Amino acid sequence: MSDLDKIDLHLIRVLHTVLTERSVSRAAIRLGMYQPAVSAALKRLRELSGDPLLVRSGAGMVPTDAGLRMIEPSAAILRSAEVLFSDARGFDPQTAATTFRIAASDYLDPLFLPMLVAQIKSQAPLCAIEIHALSSDSDYYAHLSLGHVDLVIGNWLKPPEDLHLARLFGDDVVSLVSKDHPAVRRGWTAETWLQAEHIAPTPMHPGARGVIDQMLDAQGMRRNITARCAHFGLIPDMVASSLLVLSTGRQYCERFLERLPVAILECPVALPRLMYYQLWHERTHSSSSARWLRERTKSVAASLRPPPSASRPD
Repeated sequence: MSDLDKIDLHLIRVLHTVLTERSVSRAAIRLGMYQPAVSAALKRLRELSGDPLLVRSGAGMVPTDAGLRMIEPSAAILRSAEVLFSDARGFDPQTAATTFRIAASDYLDPLFLPMLVAQIKSQAPLCAIEIHALSSDSDYYAHLSLGHVDLVIGNWLKPPEDLHLARLFGDDVVSLVSKDHPAVRRGWTAETWLQAEHIAPTPMHPGARGVIDQMLDAQGMRRNITARCAHFGLIPDMVASSLLVLSTGRQYCERFLERLPVAILECPVALPRLMYYQLWHERTHSSSSARWLRERTKSVAASLRPPPSASRPD
């Protein structure tokens, strides 16, 4: 027998899980196996590869160089096996056991991701869902092409041209402030708005400019950012108890009006609308399960869109 004949899909799954968990015991829990069985599988993998794959480092374990190189290929094999026959049969959400991997920004409407997960679980109860933060390197193409994620959801002034995309919704840029902010009583000019204390999300990588700042750059303007936060969902609470100004989509801000002592003010600088998209790779373009996921995403986005009387149409 060749080495290839000695490898089955289960062994690949053990390999990937052990290397990513960096622990035999944690891998056993995740795989639903007894620890001795995982240890036995790891022994087989070490014999086949001629490498320890996982070695002790201090109080924990780390993959060897060879082990690290195996993480990506093993993940690709598992993803391919996952869709190999399910897509050939067509996607039946009631019986499918696919894993959906979504990378999304929390700049979206705070109800969006909870509603999307709820809809997926109600219609495809056996499917698993993984929600990932947008990566620090912003290499959406690589993450999608390698199958790390199936769908990327976010907002860009100019979305990547080498990926498939569909617009989900557009939204006006407004500013969220505390009800005690002086601008609530006095209003503001472009100059006083720019000079106010703004809070913005932490850049996804050094030197990156957020969408709002890119819009201002195009007009030769710069706002006074005095605070940054990597967790966008916490920013409204910070705004409510300070003089900080959060500028983002109206739909996002409106979700906090009843819960927090905040107010929405129009921006005195004319800014383009924020546009939100879903992006996917050619790899999953024809996949029946991926098409189903994109339709659910589109459906949830449409359900959250305010009625035409409440805002300008997209």
